[in-house]
Amino acid sequence: MGKMRITQVRSAIKRQKKQKLTLEALGIKRLHHSVEHEGTPQILGMIDVVSHLVTVEEV
Repeated sequence: MGKMRITQVRSAIKRQKKQKLTLEALGIKRLHHSVEHEGTPQILGMIDVVSHLVTVEEV
């Protein structure tokens, strides 16, 4: 896969610590903040953990 834009659309309040740490590891700092990453297997695994909190689109 190529570049992906990941945007947080739901709050991380009252979420499991693992999910909060995954958002931090992706570089997402706040609600409606977007970051771009390559579509590596590691990034895809992190997106899977927080898929209910983010939207993903290819760039």
